Amino acid sequence: MASGFVVSSQARVTSNFAVASISRVLSTKCRNSLISSQLCSSRAPSNRFFCECSHLQDPVDFIKYKEVFSRRMAMAGLKPHHRIALGVSGGPDSMALCILTADWKTNGLNTAGESRGFIDGLLAIIVDHGLRAESKDEANIVRHRVSDMGIRCEIAQCDWLDGKPKQGHLQEAAREMRYQIFQNVCIQHQIGVLLVAHHADDQVELFILRLSRDSGVLGLAGMAFASQLFSTYTNYFDEASDNYSILLVRPLLEFSKEDLYKICEGGNQEWVEDPTNQNPSFARNRIRLSLRNLPSCTFKYELQAVISACRKTRAYVDQICSNLINEVVSVMAQGYAVIDLEILHPSKIEDICLSKFIALVLQFISQRHRPVRGSTSKLLLDYIRTFPCKTSLTAAGCYLCAAPRSKGTKLLVCCSVNSPLPSKMELFYRHCYETHKHYIPSEVEQIIVDGKANSDNLVPDASDVQFLDVASSESILVEAKRRNILSESTYSNILSLQEDETKHFKSKTKTISDHDLKMHGVHTVSTSLSLPLQPGQICYFMNRFLVSWNLSNKISGDKSPVEEASCNRDLAGKSLHHFCRHCMVGHDMVAEVRHMVDADWLYLAKLSKHQNLENHEKERVILASAMEQISEKTILCSDFARLSAERALHSLKSIPVAARRSLPVLINSHGLLLSIPSICFRHCPYLMVSAVFKPRVPLGGGHSSFL
Repeated sequence: MASGFVVSSQARVTSNFAVASISRVLSTKCRNSLISSQLCSSRAPSNRFFCECSHLQDPVDFIKYKEVFSRRMAMAGLKPHHRIALGVSGGPDSMALCILTADWKTNGLNTAGESRGFIDGLLAIIVDHGLRAESKDEANIVRHRVSDMGIRCEIAQCDWLDGKPKQGHLQEAAREMRYQIFQNVCIQHQIGVLLVAHHADDQVELFILRLSRDSGVLGLAGMAFASQLFSTYTNYFDEASDNYSILLVRPLLEFSKEDLYKICEGGNQEWVEDPTNQNPSFARNRIRLSLRNLPSCTFKYELQAVISACRKTRAYVDQICSNLINEVVSVMAQGYAVIDLEILHPSKIEDICLSKFIALVLQFISQRHRPVRGSTSKLLLDYIRTFPCKTSLTAAGCYLCAAPRSKGTKLLVCCSVNSPLPSKMELFYRHCYETHKHYIPSEVEQIIVDGKANSDNLVPDASDVQFLDVASSESILVEAKRRNILSESTYSNILSLQEDETKHFKSKTKTISDHDLKMHGVHTVSTSLSLPLQPGQICYFMNRFLVSWNLSNKISGDKSPVEEASCNRDLAGKSLHHFCRHCMVGHDMVAEVRHMVDADWLYLAKLSKHQNLENHEKERVILASAMEQISEKTILCSDFARLSAERALHSLKSIPVAARRSLPVLINSHGLLLSIPSICFRHCPYLMVSAVFKPRVPLGGGHSSFL
C-alpha cells in the first residue's frame, strides 16, 4: 500500500461509514424530498436545507454506479493507492462523489474490514467562502458528515483581501478563489489529483449557456473529463522540473443529477441544498429552472447526444493540434516561438484545427488565459494561410512576423510588450518553497501518461467526426437535426432556451472596470517603472521569466540560483578576483525589472566603444594578462562592462529584433541599465544575474481529455 494519510485515533468514524452503508439498497419509497424547516433549523442557523434523501422511488443499483465510476477512474489513469483530494460543498453531487470514491478506494486497498480510522490517501477539502453568516456552521456540519464516511476532511477559509466580491462577480470570484484554495491545499498535503463532482446535467446547462454566447463546437463540448490546473507556485527548488500542476478529474460526467440523489439515498447520506441555486439572477440557475419545465427524458437524451458529438470533434482537433505542435513549433530560450510554415502546410489543414493550433501557440507565448475567438481568430486564420509570410500582425498579446532569413517560410511569434500583460510581476523569496520541497510529481506524471494513453486510443477518425466543418453554433444545431441527432421538438426547445438566455445576456450593460480587468488577471505594466527587486529575491516577470540577482564579494565559477541562462562566469572561464571603481552597482542597491527598449541597444553599442583615458592598446595588454593569470588583478568595472557589452551585441545578432523587446532587463532605481541576463550582459563583475524562460502554463495548455 502506498503511503498516505495516517489513521487518526481521534477519528469519529465507526463501522457504519460509507463502505458499509453503500451496500444497503433502498427498495421502499423515499420519504419527502426535504426535511421540515423545523428540523433543518435545529441543526444549524442556516438558510440552506439539509436533506436526507430525494423524491426518488426506484431501487438504487449501486453495482451499476460503482462499475461506471471505477471505469472512469481507470480511464483517468487513477488507481486506489493514489493520493486523491475531493472538492466537497456538501450538496448531493459532492456527497455522492465522496460515497463512490470512499468505496472505490477502500475496496481497492482491501481495507473494507477496518472499523475505525480514515481511508488512506484520501482528503476532502471544504471551502468556506465566508459570504454568508451561517457558512462556517454549515462547513462544520459537512465536515462531520464526510468524516463519518471515513474521509479525512479539511476546511479552508477564503481570505478576501480586497473585500468580498460584488453580486455581479460573485460566482466567478468564488470559483477562482475556490480552485486556488484547492491547489494550495493539495500542494500542502503533497496531493496531485483533485476530483470534482460536475455531472451530466451540468454539461447540459453549460451547453445552453455557451450557445447563448455564440460559442463554437469546441466550447459546446463542455467541461473536460481531465485537465491540469497550474498553480501560481513556481517550482523553483528544482530548475529542471515544471511548475506545480494538479490533475483535475471529473469522474461523474456520465451521471445525471437524479443518479447522484439516488447514490446519496442508497448510502443513507444527508446533503445540503443551497437556496442560492434557485436565484434566477445567475445565468446557470435561470437555465436550470427552465430545463425543469421541459420533457426531460427525450430532451436531455438528445442534447447529450449533441454534446457527445461535439466532444468527439474536440478530441479529434486536440489530437491534431498536439501533433502539429510537436512537428512544426520550436520554442526558444529567449521566450519566443518559430512556426515552420513549410512543414505546417496551412492550406491543407481544416479551419477549426488551424485556428485552435495558432491560438494555443499565442496563448503560450503571451501566457494569457483568455481564449482567442471571434474576429481575432478569423484574422489569425487568414494571416497564417498567407504563404509565404510577408507582413506582420499584432494580435492576442503577440507580435507575429516572418522569421529573419526565412523568406517567409517560418513565422516568428513574440510577446507584444505594447498590449496588456497577462499579470503583474510577482516577487518571492527562495525559502518560500522549502515547505513544498518534498513534493514529488512523478506519481502525477505517470497518471497523466496513463490517462492520455487511454484517451488517445479513443480519438475518432476524421470520418467519425460530425461537426468538423461546422462554423457557428446555429449551424451545429441545424447539422444535428439533419443527422437526426435532434428531433424537431428538441431543436425548437433549444432555440427557445438560447433566445431567452441571449436576451438576458445582452440586456446587461457591459462595462470594463478595474475590477473586471483584475478578475481576468490583466494588469498593465509600465515599461519604465517596475517593482523593486531585492538581492536574493526572485521575480516572475510577465508570467514568463524567472529573474534573480545578487552581489558577490568575488567572481567565481559558481552556478547562479537559476542554472539556465546563467551568466555568472568570469572573463575567461577562470576564477579571478575583480575590484570595482566608480561603479553604479552598490551593496545597498535595489534593482527593478522591465522589458528591453531601443535605448538599451544603443547603450550597449556606445558602451562597447567606450575608451578610457589610458591608451587602448595598453588596456588590451592588461586584460589579456589578467585572463592568463590566476592571481588577482585590478580591472576597472568599466573595462568589464565594455567587454560584456561587446559579447552582448554579438549575442543579440542571433535573436530577432521583435523578440528582443520582451527580454527582461535589470535597472537601478535611477533607471540606469545594470544587466540584460538573457544575452549575458552585466555592468559589473560583482553582479550575479540570471533569467530563465519558464512560463506557468506549457505549450498546449497541459494534458486534457474530452472523453
